[in-house]
Amino acid sequence: MRHGRLWIWWLAIGMVATAVHYVLPEGRVASLLYDVIGVATAAGILLALRLHRPERPAMWRWLAAAQITFVAGDLTYEFYENVLHRSPYPSPADIFYLGSYPMLFAGLLLLVRRNRGGTGDLIDAAIVGTGLGLVFWLFVLYPVAADSGSSTLEQITTVAYPAADAMVLGLLARLFTGGAARSPSARLLVAGAVMMLVADTAFAVIPLYTTASTHLADPVFLLAYILWSVAALHPSMAGERGGEERVAARVGPSRLLLFGACSLLAPALLLVPRIGADPVGRLSVAVGACTLVLLIIARMSGFVFEVRRQSAELTRAAMQDPLTGLASRRRFEGELRDALAAGRPQIALLGLNGFKNVNDELGRPIGDRVLVSVAARLAEAAPAGALVARIGGDEFAVLLTDADADEARALAASLARTLGAPVAEGGHELYVGVAIGLAGGAGTTPVELLRQAESAMHAAKQTGEPVRRWTPALDERAGEYVRLGAEIRTALDLGQFRVVYQPIVELPAGRVAAVEALVRWEHPVRGLVSPAAFIPVAERNGLIVELGEWILRTACHRLATWRADLGPGAPDRISVNVSARQLARPHFAATVAAALADSGLPASCLAVEVTETAVFEGGQAVVALHELRALGVRIALDDFGTGHSSLGLLQTVPVDILKVDKSFVDNVTEAGRHTVIADALFQVTAGLGLTAVAEGVETAAQAEALQRLGYRYLQGYHFGRPVADPDFAAARIPVRAATVVA
Repeated sequence: MRHGRLWIWWLAIGMVATAVHYVLPEGRVASLLYDVIGVATAAGILLALRLHRPERPAMWRWLAAAQITFVAGDLTYEFYENVLHRSPYPSPADIFYLGSYPMLFAGLLLLVRRNRGGTGDLIDAAIVGTGLGLVFWLFVLYPVAADSGSSTLEQITTVAYPAADAMVLGLLARLFTGGAARSPSARLLVAGAVMMLVADTAFAVIPLYTTASTHLADPVFLLAYILWSVAALHPSMAGERGGEERVAARVGPSRLLLFGACSLLAPALLLVPRIGADPVGRLSVAVGACTLVLLIIARMSGFVFEVRRQSAELTRAAMQDPLTGLASRRRFEGELRDALAAGRPQIALLGLNGFKNVNDELGRPIGDRVLVSVAARLAEAAPAGALVARIGGDEFAVLLTDADADEARALAASLARTLGAPVAEGGHELYVGVAIGLAGGAGTTPVELLRQAESAMHAAKQTGEPVRRWTPALDERAGEYVRLGAEIRTALDLGQFRVVYQPIVELPAGRVAAVEALVRWEHPVRGLVSPAAFIPVAERNGLIVELGEWILRTACHRLATWRADLGPGAPDRISVNVSARQLARPHFAATVAAALADSGLPASCLAVEVTETAVFEGGQAVVALHELRALGVRIALDDFGTGHSSLGLLQTVPVDILKVDKSFVDNVTEAGRHTVIADALFQVTAGLGLTAVAEGVETAAQAEALQRLGYRYLQGYHFGRPVADPDFAAARIPVRAATVVA
């Protein structure tokens, strides 16, 4: 890094030295300064090789050798002129000068090889080289060759310089059109080569067209030397590998302008009187023009071929899913359209269950591998002639071009079995369930048929069925869901919801130990809307989050009021149901803490009720429950035994209360498995130090049977229905007394 600005100082000193040389009169002092600048620039390249140590220094070594050889030619020329007082032409100095060109070509050729461009780049270089070469031939090479020299050796030497420059011109054309000169170091190198070309051209042309001294070209030679050494000293030279890196050159406006100008050079040269009147000039222009036309035709053919190739690649990419290799949605819709025109196709739309959790918990790379595995299973299980496609993130589709409903259902059952086995990826055994929607028939559009299958698939996910066929009733239900969702939004804004409270009684005294907060909707037109009707809709559209927060705040304020008004007669605790969507919010615990703070209710007086389904898959839901437990809020597992029924939940989820589902209470008075299950659930809770609450108690006989099993907390219509203003004193009825009354 300490050498990072050396190239700037080198350039500045070199420019000053060149300016001083330009103003000095011709003589020994000017010649000595010229030689000093030449030696210094050669030393600068060698110094740069030592400082920057490029990974592939061959290019720079060739350029250093060319520079040193050039300087050797300068020193030889100065020796003849200032020591021997002779100016022979050609002289040994010309051997050094011409000998440096092969080294220069080798270095520039290594730079050109950095861009392994295609045929199009080569044609571009040929167009530029042909156009500029024609000008170079007519104004430099041909006049020099036609000028009669004193000897054959002098003529050969004179022509050799512009011929070598023409080769440099071709390499520069390749550099400019190939996009290789990208780094600052490479650009400085190219600029130095251009200056050398200009200097050699001036040196050859000045005697042809003027009587001025050729020493006017000396500053240009010096600038070429300086630019080469500055290119070597620039820090970016370490990255000029000289290898075979492919660099694509863009065909932009400036590039097209360059090609156009080169193409118009040939006819434009005919307007120059000396060239148009000269037979050699006219022949040269004709050959150059024909060559340019052929090159442009070849280039345009290449453009057409490239456009067709890219179009084919884009079409192929659009028709194939890049991850799984299955057909894309676009191809699926196209073949479905053809199938509808020819027959009665059937489609099966498959949606993976729980796939989002795989991405969230194990990462997207594992999720992608799961999708690839599922795609491979589908492709293998699909019958011959069926089209398997991936049409969305975790959605796949299978098209049967000519089948009936029974064949489609048999295929769906087979696919469900195939995808039922766990997927082994990333060291995990992952179970990815599937819901399949079926649709088919004639007289519809591909978009409509896919919509029907998607509607059936979502219905299957909601009901837990593996396969569901679309019927018009599903659309009616979906329309009702949409209307009801909009009305829920209005109800929240207009305050149509209210909270009711159902007592949880403690035995044997019958004291109301707690209440459960439940929501009711008093619709102005529909009347009292059941929670079973609107809660699933609120879950789907996300309004359950806002509704749940309102219920939570209302319940906390209500219990705080009872505690202030009734003192010891108030319930000890209030339970509030919380949905999976609420638990999935990262800041749900903060929402609960804010509700407790606003109401002044202690955290120990609040219980949050969650279902097994909401927390079964872990993730953010379990994190939220641990955060609530840290606040002091109690956790109740609702409807226990009816969900996934995994006792492992009791090890991962912080549970204080188990609420035994009504289905185990209904027949608890009869001897049999229901009584055994109810007893087993109580023993589990007692053994784990949890509180058991039996739900759905509707008769005194059920209450007495549960009390005999050891249950101390009961909830149900027998003790009170959910009401807005419960009478806590009325619920204090001993169970045996209630049994006698019954």
